Amino acid sequence: MYKKLLLATATALSLLLPAISQAGQGCEQKPPTVGMVTKGIAMAVKTVEQLNASGADVVIIGRAGQDLSKYKQHYSHLGFAYKENGSWTIVHKLNECDTAISNIYEQGMGQFFLDDPFRFETAIAIPTPEVQQRLRAVLTDPQKLLTEHTPNYNMLSYVWSTKYQQSNQWVLETLAMAQEPVIHNREQAQAWLKFKGYEPTVLTLGPMTRLGGRMFKANIAFDDHPNEKRFSDRIETIGADSVFAFLEQSGLQLSHIVITL
Repeated sequence: MYKKLLLATATALSLLLPAISQAGQGCEQKPPTVGMVTKGIAMAVKTVEQLNASGADVVIIGRAGQDLSKYKQHYSHLGFAYKENGSWTIVHKLNECDTAISNIYEQGMGQFFLDDPFRFETAIAIPTPEVQQRLRAVLTDPQKLLTEHTPNYNMLSYVWSTKYQQSNQWVLETLAMAQEPVIHNREQAQAWLKFKGYEPTVLTLGPMTRLGGRMFKANIAFDDHPNEKRFSDRIETIGADSVFAFLEQSGLQLSHIVITL
C-alpha cells in the first residue's frame, strides 16, 4: 500500500489506496513473479543495511526503473528517504497511470523496489549533515512537503517552467526550498537552482518523436518548452543523473554510494 499525501483546503490529508501509480518505469500492470518479489526484498534489505551503516538519516535515492541507455541516462527516478524510529520511509512523486496527474506518496523501502524495475540498482546521495537536517524539517511536515508540488504531470517537463512538474523536478525543487527559508514557491526554487549552477538534462528529440509522445501519452507534453529549443529538437528536462551531478558539484553532498544485486 502507498500513503498518498493530498492537499485539501489548508490542510494535508493522508489516505491509503492501491498501488496504481508508477514513476521511472512503465504503467503496464502485471502480477509480480516470485523472482521479482525475492529480488525486490533482497534489494531493500541490502539498501537498508548500507543506509544504516552510513550513519545518515536523510538521503536522496534513485532507481533504474526504465532502460534509458539510448538517451545516455542511467537512473530514471528519484525520491527522498528518511529514517525515523529505526525504519526508512521513501517520499516521492508518482504519476497516476495513463493520466497527467501526480501525487506525493510515502512508501516503505521494500515497496520502492517491488515496482518491477528495469535493473535492481540504486544510487544514494548522502547530503551533508546540515542539508539532512533541513530536509528532515520538510519531509516530516506535510504542508511543507507539498509546497513545491504541482499535480499537473509531464514526464518531460521543461526545467524552468512551472506549468507541469515531473518526479525528479519535485525532488530538486523541494531540495532547494529546504535550503533557503525565503523560498516559498517553485519560481523561487528554480531561481536558486540557477544561481547554484544546476545544469539540466538535454535530450535530442525530433518532431516525429515529440508528435508521437504527445498524441499517445497523456503524461507527455512539450508546450511548456520554449519554441526556439523545442523546434531545434533540444528538450531540457530533469534527469536523475543530472541531479546527482548537481549534488556533487554544489557541495550539498557528503558521499555517494551505489548498491546492486
